[in-house]
Amino acid sequence: MKELSRIAEAVQASTTMAIDSLFKQMKADGIDVIGFGAGEPDFHTPDHIKAAGITAIEQNFTRYTPAGGTLELRQAVCDRLQADCQVSYQPNQVVVTSGAKHAVYAALRALINPGDEIILPAPSWVSYYELIKMAGGVPVLLTAGEAEHFKITPERLEASVTPRTKAVILNNPSNPTGMMYGREELKAVADVCVKYDLYVIDDEIYYSLVYDGAEFVSLPSLGDGIKERCILINGVSKSYAMTGWRIGYACANDKIAKVIANYLSHSTGSPCAISQKAALAALSGPQDEVEQMRQAFEARRNYIVERMNQIPGISCIKPQGAFYVMMNIEQLLGKTLHGVTITDGDVFADLFLKKGLVAVVPCSGFGSPSFVRWSYATSMDQIREGLDRLERFLAN
Repeated sequence: MKELSRIAEAVQASTTMAIDSLFKQMKADGIDVIGFGAGEPDFHTPDHIKAAGITAIEQNFTRYTPAGGTLELRQAVCDRLQADCQVSYQPNQVVVTSGAKHAVYAALRALINPGDEIILPAPSWVSYYELIKMAGGVPVLLTAGEAEHFKITPERLEASVTPRTKAVILNNPSNPTGMMYGREELKAVADVCVKYDLYVIDDEIYYSLVYDGAEFVSLPSLGDGIKERCILINGVSKSYAMTGWRIGYACANDKIAKVIANYLSHSTGSPCAISQKAALAALSGPQDEVEQMRQAFEARRNYIVERMNQIPGISCIKPQGAFYVMMNIEQLLGKTLHGVTITDGDVFADLFLKKGLVAVVPCSGFGSPSFVRWSYATSMDQIREGLDRLERFLAN
């Protein structure tokens, strides 16, 4: 048989999904495991949003829509971004996609020619690296450590630019670190991108999950120069607990938005019509449940960070947004737990799942092999029990 696509065969499976799949299999086998793996809110989709989806079915809103989404949903996106982020877009500059991940992929497809370099600040969400390769680009990792709060500086960004650099991917607040760039930090990064005429794929999917009263600043709100080069990625999955509804969107200048819409028209076609009606209700309806979920996440974050930093051998810094904690296991490296020498986060996570019955995500796939990620998108009871198990596991 002829060989398969080399690009496709080079794609690595998501470590996030791999851990979550193993956790679910163990749970299905009747094993008492607790999962802190997948980045998925544990809340149910709010009732008024579910009702909009049911109504869409009952009213037979079940046919194709325009490839870039319905006009009413694209207008609702514009209205929500204006209200929440002080960013102004027109409906023709919005493309609705089958999830925010799909929007990132479509944006990369719109930008990349073979061999183009895409600067990727790390630790980063595992899919960015693979998506860049899938689109024919070259990922260039720019790693920031815990001492830098996992955030790149404009000086390091500028030093990474080459004649082949096409774009930067920015995830703010970040998965997996939960860190967020402040206004001045963001402005400094934006200035470098404008100076070197770089596009920015700006993933703001966690923008509503910000804590301690901190100000969230949307990158394209900082001026026309950066907005013109920005492809803003967002969606309804995290803010409205709608992960399975699969609705994301990309906002960009007229030319880029048209290219993305054309690409989608020949690849996936329109997003799910029923989900678009539900997303319309989410974006245009009451936002009080978004705030209730945010407050619950903040309380969980406070507990997990305080408790984790009281446990000998591990530590973490306090994230400013999203729903993840990066647990530092550097003090455990080279030590033996349950008969196994801990060499990196992969070994720790595998052992913790098998012996401690807790699923966490090793951060090697994110570019930080001496960390594991905990998602606190689960109940406080589960968080308490998970940390109890961590203490017992480390006590050996």
